[in-house]
Amino acid sequence: MRPRSFIITSIILLGFSLACWQILGSLRYQWNWPGIWEQRSIIFQGWLMTLGISLGALLGTLIFGLMLAAGQRCGEPSIRWLCRGYVEIIRGTPLLTQLLLGYYVVASAFQIDSKIIAGILLLTLFESSYMAEILRGGVASIERSQWDAARALGFTPYQTWRWIILPQATRRVLPGVAGQAASLIKDSSLLSILGIAEFAKQTDVAVSTSSSPLEGYIPMAIGYLILTLPLSAYSRYLEQKWKITG
Repeated sequence: MRPRSFIITSIILLGFSLACWQILGSLRYQWNWPGIWEQRSIIFQGWLMTLGISLGALLGTLIFGLMLAAGQRCGEPSIRWLCRGYVEIIRGTPLLTQLLLGYYVVASAFQIDSKIIAGILLLTLFESSYMAEILRGGVASIERSQWDAARALGFTPYQTWRWIILPQATRRVLPGVAGQAASLIKDSSLLSILGIAEFAKQTDVAVSTSSSPLEGYIPMAIGYLILTLPLSAYSRYLEQKWKITG
């Protein structure tokens, strides 16, 4: 980060921190940090659960999203329209509805008893539709001349994708992929409706036990930031690295 950008960012963060401190200080609220501290193990277990679910769902999202993106470019019309229809249907319905129908209808029909496995699968199926559009857009942004040049050089389809298309598309989709990964982490909080003891669910339990709402929800916000901010930072790092060396 350049010195000027670092100074501007520091000033913004300082101003935001002071504003939050002023707002919290003006509240007529009896803080009970010792109460929420006693529930720290419950909250931390939920944070670890969210971390595990997010990693599993993110891996599945990347794989299935890539398959859907490739399917939409398939020469077979039935496969192309099937993938396109899936993406449109999933993106057009709320995640909450999909979780309820998926768990109580589809998961029950396939006898998936584990709520965690069902949650990871349902989250993967939802997020992969958005990931597919990000990846498809990245591939579609590659100029036609790149494809023609690869064909003129005698590249096979595999070589064309491996050495020409994917390296360029990856650079272009990085911001979108990082944003979708952060969205996946936040969307995992909805898995609490299935009774999964993830971060938001466990925080609610701790808040109810200690009667300390702000003391619980402030750390919860920080906990999600700990998961999402490194994704954005690493994405910017890769963008700058590939911009220089590419």
